Amino acid sequence: MLQLDRLTREALALANGEPADGSAPGAAEAEVARQLQICNACRYCEGFCAVFPAMTRRLSFPQADVHYLANLCHNCGACLHACQYAPPHEFAVNVPQAMAKVRLQTYTDFAWPPALGRLYQRNGLTLALAAALALSFFMLFTLWLKGTLWNVPPQTGFYGIFPHNLLVSLFAPIFLLAVLALALGVRRFWREVTPGHDYAAPAIAAVRVGATAEATQDALRLTYLDGGHGEGCHNEDDAWTKQRRVMHHLTFYGFLLCFAATGVATLYHYLFGWVAPYDLPSLPKLLGAVGGASLCIGTAGLYRLNLRRHPRHGDAAQKPMDRGFIALLFFTSLTGLGLWAARGSAAMPTLLALHLGFVMAFFLTLPYGKFAHGIFRSAALLKWAIEKRLPSQLKLGDD
Repeated sequence: MLQLDRLTREALALANGEPADGSAPGAAEAEVARQLQICNACRYCEGFCAVFPAMTRRLSFPQADVHYLANLCHNCGACLHACQYAPPHEFAVNVPQAMAKVRLQTYTDFAWPPALGRLYQRNGLTLALAAALALSFFMLFTLWLKGTLWNVPPQTGFYGIFPHNLLVSLFAPIFLLAVLALALGVRRFWREVTPGHDYAAPAIAAVRVGATAEATQDALRLTYLDGGHGEGCHNEDDAWTKQRRVMHHLTFYGFLLCFAATGVATLYHYLFGWVAPYDLPSLPKLLGAVGGASLCIGTAGLYRLNLRRHPRHGDAAQKPMDRGFIALLFFTSLTGLGLWAARGSAAMPTLLALHLGFVMAFFLTLPYGKFAHGIFRSAALLKWAIEKRLPSQLKLGDD
């Protein structure tokens, strides 16, 4: 089912005498196509990141290609600072900003279920924190009614405060819905940009393994946040910095370690009957402590960089979504570390309720927040890794 935004753009295209077959670009896509036509003539930034060599394999930029290239862009900012046609030049080439506007549109258009796509534009700091605090308040109120808010026996575990089956019945549906929504969203995106539109299935199958390995490596290493020259990207000024890459890595691997801690604890519970909370030096405790500290430092650093980001680097409309996601991750890790430190104290029930509230809010907003960019970008990296292994469709003798 097409979304209202896409139908609106098609109606505008018809009004302007353009094709209305779904390939007609909106204003954001048309601006990216205009700028890439200029870039294709210049090619100064060809070695900066994957966007530019992918661009040179095209002479025109229909909507599907613009969506693909926008999600391949890492919003590094290096090409803006290097561009001779950037503002105040009359060509006004600003690839990072134009790509950012299209990316937000793709998150909205490909969201599942489609009716919730608009949440990408409303998933701001206020909404994210309001959801977390509302859920936390609900749990705190429940504990207060039970008289266990600040008056629990010292040796009581987590499940003495909230029964295990109750927690599973609350979190399992939210987690599964988040995974399903993300999977169906990226499936819709992949169907539009798939290399299968340009290359035969046997040719793609022949390069799929190598391409998947390379795309995975690029996603895990954040390869293109090195600015193309290994010295990093730009932030608030013309100086190169690796801070964005470092803070992204701390956040990403901190999240994975926390997720691994939960996974190991689940195995302990169901396979061995070992009930949480666990003591040092147990594996869930070590993974959770290291992951939580990494997540706290990474998200605090990303928030600082976001506040100082050059206004021309991105789309101002995305900032509420960016900051809401960063804040949820930060407070999830902070309350988790607080809960870790409060083990056995009277503060444990309150901190447990706060932590669970932030975790639930994080997964509730997961399919419609900044987390989606990692999924869509990984799909774009896979398309590029496949595409670069196959002959150019231009047949200009450049391959």
